[in-house]
Amino acid sequence: MSQTGTQPQSSNTKTYYTLLGLHPSASVIDIRRAYRELSKQYHPDTTELPDHVATAKFQQINEAYATLSHPERRLSYDLKIGYSRFGVIQAPTDLNHSVHKPYDYSRSMYLDASDRPLSSGEIFVLFVLGLTFVGCLVLAIAIAALRGEPLQTQTPQIPATTQHPVSISQNHNPPTNRNFF
Repeated sequence: MSQTGTQPQSSNTKTYYTLLGLHPSASVIDIRRAYRELSKQYHPDTTELPDHVATAKFQQINEAYATLSHPERRLSYDLKIGYSRFGVIQAPTDLNHSVHKPYDYSRSMYLDASDRPLSSGEIFVLFVLGLTFVGCLVLAIAIAALRGEPLQTQTPQIPATTQHPVSISQNHNPPTNRNFF
C-alpha cells in the first residue's frame, strides 16, 4: 500500500481509465458521464452487491474521477501510466514513485501555447476587426468631406509673433502714463 492508502499501480492492475471503461484520450464530458453511470450502479445504497464490495468499488470510482477530472492531476497520472497526448513517452520503470521531472513541452508539436495555427473562428474575428477598422476610417473621411473640412496631412504651423528686442540699461526708467482720462 502507498501513503495514500491505495494499491500501487502495476502492469496487471486496472488504470483509472479502464476502471471507468474509457480510453486515455477521453474528454472531460466522457469521464463525467462514465462516472455518473458507474456511481449510480455501484452506490452502496442502490446496489444489490454486498456493502463492503459496493463501498470499495464506489471508492475506486470516486478516486478515479477525482484524479481524471482535475487537469493537473490527470496530466501527472497520464505521465505515471505512460500515456501522453503530445507524443509517445516511455512508462517510468518504478510506478511506486512519482515522476520527478516535469513534462518537457519542447518535445510537443508546438513550442508553446501561442505557437499554433489560428482556428477558423479566430481568423473570422480578425477579419471582422479589420473591417471595423477600415469602416471607421472611411466614416471619418466621409464626415470630414461632408463638413467641408480639408484633410490635414501636416501638423498646423503656429504663427510666429514679432518681438522687439528690449535693452536693459541701468538708468532706464519705465515710461509712466499719467493721463488716465
